Amino acid sequence: MTYRTDRIKALLDEGVRDKVYPGAVWAVGDCAGIRAQGTTGVLDPDEPDVKMRPDTVFDAASLTKILAVWSSIGALWEDGVLDLDAPLGTFWGKVTGHPLGAVTARQLLTHTAGVPLRAQLKNLYGTDPQAIRAGVLHEALHRPPGQAVEYTDRAALILGYLVEHLAGQPLDQLAAARIWRPLGMDTTRFGPLPGHLAARCAPTELDQDTDTHLKGVAHDFSARLLGGVSGIAGAFTVLDDLVRFLRYMLNPNSVPAQAGFGTEWTTCSLTMQTGDLQPARGLFWHPAPGTAQEEDVWVHYGFTGTGMWISPVQDRWAVLLTNKLYYTRDRQPLTDIRNSFRELAFA
Repeated sequence: MTYRTDRIKALLDEGVRDKVYPGAVWAVGDCAGIRAQGTTGVLDPDEPDVKMRPDTVFDAASLTKILAVWSSIGALWEDGVLDLDAPLGTFWGKVTGHPLGAVTARQLLTHTAGVPLRAQLKNLYGTDPQAIRAGVLHEALHRPPGQAVEYTDRAALILGYLVEHLAGQPLDQLAAARIWRPLGMDTTRFGPLPGHLAARCAPTELDQDTDTHLKGVAHDFSARLLGGVSGIAGAFTVLDDLVRFLRYMLNPNSVPAQAGFGTEWTTCSLTMQTGDLQPARGLFWHPAPGTAQEEDVWVHYGFTGTGMWISPVQDRWAVLLTNKLYYTRDRQPLTDIRNSFRELAFA
């Protein structure tokens, strides 16, 4: 197995020079561990002497959907607690008799449930977390389930609520107990972060209220509105923790302890689940654009600039962590770098 390390470094260094992001942390490897890794840039442009480090903490953003929701749903599925194809209203009283009751967990995981496309929690439901939960669970559908693939944060928010209903405990507690701590992901947690971790955290976008960049607090407004814990976003993580997670996905025997999900859930998730509908999806994972074979490399991104890829076919994974949101919400510059990084990591 070879990696184009020099070209990866040059690519990511260029992203710093072009102010796509202040800095980046990356690694590529297989189920045995890290094969190549590196850092570039700074933690915060206002403190140019503080460089990015392998243990920099990042706002995971939508990687929360994988680290907390997807993995917890997998644990419940492998426990036999959840039938992915049972309408939610047949076992979840909170949605029985409401439009969401006709939707299945599989449809939420494939973004084919027809739920509204935007969260807009505060505008729709106010600021009380219980009112938000009730509003989300009782909202009308955007379209009938199974008609189209439409990415929406609501799918993860609803699945997070479902996890809490089935497990009888908050999402952050279940994810920590069933996934993160057994895998040795000792830094991964929901925010707000304690001071010693916030000090190592890569800042994200500018908070208009304080005129400072968010650091150790979730960038996602909905996650902040819900106290930092949600299925949408809110988790923070580090490179080594993501490496443990991806190695476990490739081979559960690669880490000392078993997490709540296993090979069966990973295999099921990294296969096409949307039939003829486009864009094609697995379960929360989707095929990386431009890959030679449709199911070769799977990817999930976070809006702050995080991303991870996995290929059971090649026995490879890759992680790229940036804080691109420090500069801009424009996605295209980082999209180009991500695609080039993936090509080099899985060449």
